[in-house]
Amino acid sequence: MSNFRFTLEYDGADFSGWQVQPGSQRSVQGEFEAAIERVTGQRLRVAASGRTDAGVHALGQVASAQIQTQLPPASLQRALNHNLPADLAVIAAERVADDFHARYSAVGKLYCYRVWNAPTRSPLRAARAHWVPRKLDVPAMSKAAEAFVGRHDFAALQAAGSEVESTLRTLKRLEVAQEPSGELVFWVEGDGFLRHMVRNLVGTLLEVGAGRRSIESMAELLACRDRRRAGPTAPAPALTLVQVFY
Repeated sequence: MSNFRFTLEYDGADFSGWQVQPGSQRSVQGEFEAAIERVTGQRLRVAASGRTDAGVHALGQVASAQIQTQLPPASLQRALNHNLPADLAVIAAERVADDFHARYSAVGKLYCYRVWNAPTRSPLRAARAHWVPRKLDVPAMSKAAEAFVGRHDFAALQAAGSEVESTLRTLKRLEVAQEPSGELVFWVEGDGFLRHMVRNLVGTLLEVGAGRRSIESMAELLACRDRRRAGPTAPAPALTLVQVFY
């Protein structure tokens, strides 16, 4: 029995999210575990660095599992990809120490969120970027983002009804970059994230960019710990899990 670490890339558009769902809903975890069973004959549960929501994509999701196989990692990767659907692929596979766990060994994650800020919609970007036709104040959003960097109580930025032991999290990076194409990219890196936290951060900063919130109100928002005081949850399809750090 060997412990394997897998790096996965997937298009989240047709998935109900990472986690196996009841009924016939299609999940990343379900498809991946089914491929492992077809290749190795073993029915097992795979751990992930975290659960991505329905519609969210991944360039570098990490999963781990104990598997009984004589296949070397490269051969196992090829066999799994042969049995996976077109919107999910193993981009790396390796044997790791027995105490490695995709979720509990992780020390941080990097996400990106894309916004197409232009008066005319872009059909080619529709599946990967949130369209905001109104001109946004990028410097204001960048300045407001500074209030969230560091260790804070992010209760106001988590989805309502979430149950976690602590809402304290550390953001190492929250940047708003404007690409030459005109797209805005929100880069968010932290030691962990609450449910919908990244999308709620983006939704709040977009309101700053639209002039509906002040830069100075960000500190007050954190202090109030009230989800109802934050901005709307930005749509899932523009969010990508880029990398998990160990």
